[in-house]
Amino acid sequence: MTKTLILMRHAKSSWATPGMEDHKRPLNDRGVISARLLGDWLRANDYLPDEILCSSAVRTQQTCDGLNLEIAPRVMDSLYHAGIETMLSSLRKAKGDTVLMIGHNPGIAGFAEMILSDPVDHPRFDDYPTGATLVADFPDNFWASVTFGSGEAVDFVVPRELMGETG
Repeated sequence: MTKTLILMRHAKSSWATPGMEDHKRPLNDRGVISARLLGDWLRANDYLPDEILCSSAVRTQQTCDGLNLEIAPRVMDSLYHAGIETMLSSLRKAKGDTVLMIGHNPGIAGFAEMILSDPVDHPRFDDYPTGATLVADFPDNFWASVTFGSGEAVDFVVPRELMGETG
């Protein structure tokens, strides 16, 4: 049985309050819309997680809430600005067959690149903008055996595409 990872960067966040602690920054209006559209996209493509690993930052939790999925996330302090090794370690402890991980750059972009056997042919894959979402399959029966370079990209989307914008 294969495992599926949905790797999502949080939606667009607000910088409207100068001096606000980074961990507490909320989504802006565009981010709220993006999260809803990403949830619609996940459902339309039957990319439905049975486990969600979510950074403890406000913007990642609001992104998760905006997806409107019928599963509660496991909120993890360790995923807040996590590096690629921490992300891999967290994934290896997952229990679901399809896991959604919501995190931050630069770690999430690096993790997306390292976890795949081949890079995604998409102009925005390398910079992994807010809301960017990768779906990747792994031939493993257990998350514990997943290694860097073992995933195969299935899909990749950025919110601008879902809004009908380019770039």
